[in-house]
Amino acid sequence: MKLLDIGVLSERSGVPASALRYYEEVGLIAPVSRRGLRRQYEPETVTQLSLIALGKAAGFSLDEIKGMFNANGAPELPRAELQQRAEAIDRQIRGLATLRDALRHVAECPAENHMACPKFQQLLRLASAHKRGGRHRA
Repeated sequence: MKLLDIGVLSERSGVPASALRYYEEVGLIAPVSRRGLRRQYEPETVTQLSLIALGKAAGFSLDEIKGMFNANGAPELPRAELQQRAEAIDRQIRGLATLRDALRHVAECPAENHMACPKFQQLLRLASAHKRGGRHRA
């Protein structure tokens, strides 16, 4: 097995070496040895870093992500938590779609006064319901 120098790991993963050192400090990844002063990692660390990036993009904290790996660094993904996060992202997407529609309507609406426009009023109600966590439909 050919170990990856921290610079090579950084290049392959797209994660800066400073972030790799931080991930090591918080226990997300671990080098298996050193070559001089440079950390050496197993090739599987690239996959770990991809999972870390995916978790961060999904809004998980580094502590939450750390809990998704066993002591050997293998993923142990909490399916129920992932499903909940996916549902939260779906709600966010719906909210953003409502916002996009409202902005487009305001930009394109022929009404002289947007507040008198029934479509704009409906979009405002939807945005307000979304902010409160409601599920009103247009």
